[in-house]
Amino acid sequence: MKQQIILDIHDRPSPIKWLALSIQHLFAMFGATILVPFLVGLSPAVALVSSGVGTLAFLLITRGQVPAYLGSSFAFIAPIISAKATLGPEQAMVGCFLAGLVYGIVALVIKGTGINWVMKILPPIVVGPVIIVIGLGLANTAVSMAMNDADGNYSSQYLLVALVTLAITVICSVYFKNIISLIPIFIGIVGGYLFAYTQGLVSLKEVKEAPFIAVPDFYIPFVSYTPSISLGIILVMVPVAVVTLSEHIGHLLVLNKIVDRNYIEKPGLHRTVLGDGVATMLAGLIGGPPNTTYGENIGVLAITRVFSVFVLGGAAVIAILFGFSGKVTALISSVPSPVMGGVSILLFGIIAASGLRMMVDGQVDLGDKRNLVIASIILVLGVGGAHLELSEQVQIDGMALATIVGIILNLVLPKSEEQEAVTSEVEEMQGNQKIS
Repeated sequence: MKQQIILDIHDRPSPIKWLALSIQHLFAMFGATILVPFLVGLSPAVALVSSGVGTLAFLLITRGQVPAYLGSSFAFIAPIISAKATLGPEQAMVGCFLAGLVYGIVALVIKGTGINWVMKILPPIVVGPVIIVIGLGLANTAVSMAMNDADGNYSSQYLLVALVTLAITVICSVYFKNIISLIPIFIGIVGGYLFAYTQGLVSLKEVKEAPFIAVPDFYIPFVSYTPSISLGIILVMVPVAVVTLSEHIGHLLVLNKIVDRNYIEKPGLHRTVLGDGVATMLAGLIGGPPNTTYGENIGVLAITRVFSVFVLGGAAVIAILFGFSGKVTALISSVPSPVMGGVSILLFGIIAASGLRMMVDGQVDLGDKRNLVIASIILVLGVGGAHLELSEQVQIDGMALATIVGIILNLVLPKSEEQEAVTSEVEEMQGNQKIS
């Protein structure tokens, strides 16, 4: 028996209920969305604005038919850090824009040819290990934030704060039901922040001095900098779009089941991919991290049975307003690094575990030598930080190199007849059909 729909796609709630439901979605995405700019050195305020603007653009492009919220993508953390360090922040933003442009190109190809080719180059045996690499590649960052002070020295106080934050996050995730279990990151940050305050690690001076309304530090091409495209930034950022594209398809298939609609057919995968890409391009144009559909918000839809796009749009508007609040920005900036480190330990682990889950759901048999070879090489290249230097300025970093090598191996290594049968079955389950 199917659960009753409380609000359908185009139902509009009363103002008070609308506000409450939208804030609920804001809480679901808030912790993860502000964590990404915190880690890569971008403005959390700009990330909130780009998240809201990107979501509104997505809703518009999908003709208000797909209830999804877009927030900062974790897949781009390592590439952005690498790009900023070697090529500069300007190139990093250009790279974010190019990653979104790849989505637009893919959307056009999907509209004309269907999704068969996407499933062939991005099977679970490639995407699963790459997602594991994303999570494990960030593990050192999480642990360092959790136990090292600003000077890089071990701090038992920092570690204590991180462990308390982690404990709160885990308890909310495991022992609570309904909406609490969907916002453990947000609750963990709040709880960890309060504990850090008792330890003397929080200063509210800047929060008190900050204005209520303030324009975020937008980083706009031809205004803040003169953009240029290099082979280096293409090789660092563009391959990551291949991974997030697969993530997008996975989220859409889950959404299909929850909302009981086939979004692959209507409005069409090409429209949802384009919406995701435009959101990422808009983020790159104002200095925010790339966007992606958020599983946390899909979880909120599943529990509340409120599918209204007006609610998602409301959350996007509130996120934009928060981005223009100096008080909110200062409050986010005052969160101590061990608090973020504490939630990151769980969050990055979950990312890695989701890669394992993808392989399980995709019926990947690691007893098969072909699959074992592909997964092993991707993991070692990615986690080991292997890179290919094409010149002094141009190199392909670990995750990008692992992704490219994984795709090539999957295409050239022969499959057994049994594997072909399993692949066909999985593709059929994923809605393998031509888009019209």
